Amino acid sequence: MKPIQLILNILWLVFCGVWMAFGYLIAAVICFVLIVTIPFGIASARIAFYVLWPFGRTTVEKPGAGAGSLVGNVIWVIVAGWWLALGHLLTSIPLFISIIGIPFGWANLKLIPVSLFPLGREIVDSDQPFAGR
Repeated sequence: MKPIQLILNILWLVFCGVWMAFGYLIAAVICFVLIVTIPFGIASARIAFYVLWPFGRTTVEKPGAGAGSLVGNVIWVIVAGWWLALGHLLTSIPLFISIIGIPFGWANLKLIPVSLFPLGREIVDSDQPFAGR
């Protein structure tokens, strides 16, 4: 990990990473309790760890993700995705108010698509070849 990524991740953790990860973990626990939604709980826990330490990593589409991911994402948006996306939106507003928080506000907004459609995606290092494709 590059030193700048470490600094950004530590600042992210302090400003909003802990709170957003906590929201994803709550969603994961609820999904685990409901048993039928365990795959959603696994996805939510995976994203919680990504949201906790996002700089230096990105998400890419999984090869072979198909109709099952699409249907799962529709259910996810209805059950938990919308309020997690709202959490990202609400935590980005105070970050935009301060100058130092503007990059973190943008990073928070970039996490909204992941919070809405987590299935069919995987988290990879940004340094990995073809990570952005």
